[in-house]
Amino acid sequence: MKYSLDTYRLYQKENRFPYVIRIKVTMKEPVDGDILRKSVNTAITRYPYFCVKVSKGDDGGYTLLPNDRPVAVLPSSEKIRFVCSDEVNDHLLFVEFEGKDIYFNISHSLCGGRGAFPWVMTNVYQYVKERYHILPDAPMIRKPGEPLLEGEDTEPTIEMLTKEPSIYTRKAKKSTVMIMDYMNGLFNPFKRRETFHVFEFSQSEVMDLVGGQDSSVNTFFMIAMAKSLDRLLPAKNEIICGECAHNTFAGLGIPNSHCDMLAHIMVDYTRDQLKWDMTKLGTMTRGQFILQTDPSYSHPQMRKLFKLYDEIDQISGLKNKRMYMAKHNLSSGKEAKHGTFLVNYTGQMHWGEVAEYVESYVAIVAGHLLLEISSMEGKIFISFMQMIKGDKYIDSFCRVLDELGLKYKLSGPFPKHLAKHSLPTE
Repeated sequence: MKYSLDTYRLYQKENRFPYVIRIKVTMKEPVDGDILRKSVNTAITRYPYFCVKVSKGDDGGYTLLPNDRPVAVLPSSEKIRFVCSDEVNDHLLFVEFEGKDIYFNISHSLCGGRGAFPWVMTNVYQYVKERYHILPDAPMIRKPGEPLLEGEDTEPTIEMLTKEPSIYTRKAKKSTVMIMDYMNGLFNPFKRRETFHVFEFSQSEVMDLVGGQDSSVNTFFMIAMAKSLDRLLPAKNEIICGECAHNTFAGLGIPNSHCDMLAHIMVDYTRDQLKWDMTKLGTMTRGQFILQTDPSYSHPQMRKLFKLYDEIDQISGLKNKRMYMAKHNLSSGKEAKHGTFLVNYTGQMHWGEVAEYVESYVAIVAGHLLLEISSMEGKIFISFMQMIKGDKYIDSFCRVLDELGLKYKLSGPFPKHLAKHSLPTE
C-alpha cells in the first residue's frame, strides 16, 4: 500500500451511509464544557496517530499529516457537523456535549470500536480526574504521558497473513436481506427515521444465563435477534442470517493495534433451526464463530482488502479512485455479501473507579437492525439501531428477552445524528 491503512475508507461515498462512529457516554452529573475541553486536549496527547488531518498526494490519493490544532469540543447542535472541516480544526474527530451526555465522534477510517473506546475512556478518565480533583483507580485505562502499548500504532501488512489452507468452507445460503427497509430508509421521507434504543443489562445476570446455554455474550444476542425476526418475517424468507464483524488483529500478532481491518462472520439460521432450544442454538452459533474466526478462514478476506487497496493505488486522480472504491468496495460494492442483521461486540472495557461516574455508554453507527454491544463494570449495554419508523422490531426483540427471562432497562428512541466527512476534492 502506498498510503496509510487509515486512509482507504476515506474513498467511500457517504450519499447513503456516514462513515463516522459516534459514542455516547452519559455521565451521572451534568457535564462542565470548559473542563471537558481541557481534558479532551490533554487526553489526545496519548494518541498521536489520531492527531492528523487529510491532504492529497501527487496521484490524488488521500494522505494523513500531523495536526497540531486543538480538538474541537462543542455544545451539541441540531446541525450535522463534519469531521475534517474548519469548524472542528480539520481533525478526523471531535467532541460534543449536552446535559449529562458526551458525544465522541471519530472517523471510521481511523479505527473501529475497539480502537475508539480506549481513546474515549482516556478522555472520560481525564475529565473525572479534573472535574472532581481525584485520581481514580483505573489501571486498564491508558493515561496521558504513558507510552504507547506494543504495536498500538502498527499497521498490518499482507506478509502477516497466514498462507495455511482454510479449515472450513462455508456453503452460503440465500439469506434474507431487508431490501424494502433499506429502500424506505434511504429514499422515503415518510418512512425514514434513523434512531437507536439503549438496553442496559446486569452483567452477572447475562453471564449466568449465557453460561448455561453454551453461548457467549455475542452469540446469545445474535440468537435472540434471529428469534425476534423469526416472529416477523414471512415464511418465504427461509434463511435469517446473523452477521458479525471480527477484528483479525489478535491473530496477526498485533492485538493492540488501533487499526480496523475486519473479517465478517455469517451464521445462517433456517426457520426450523430457530425453533431449537437455546443451548442447541448456542452450540451451533458458537461453533460457527470458532470456525470463521480461525485465521485460515478470515485472512483470505483480508487479502481481498489488500488487493483492493493496491488497485486503488494504481489509479490516478481522486475522482477515479473514489469511483473504483464505489464499484469494488467489499462491504457495499457489486460483490458485497450481507446478513439479515448485524450484532457486534467490542468486548469488556475495564473502566475501574471511573465507572462510578458513568451512567452508560454505547456506540452509534449507520445501519439497520444493527446491535452494538459494550460492557463495563457490572453492566452490559446494547444500542439497537434501525433506519425506518415503527416499533415492530424493538417490540419483538423485547418479547424474546422477556421469554428468556432476562431483565433490562430500555430507553429511546434517540436520533443518531451522525457526522460526515468534509474531504479535499479535485
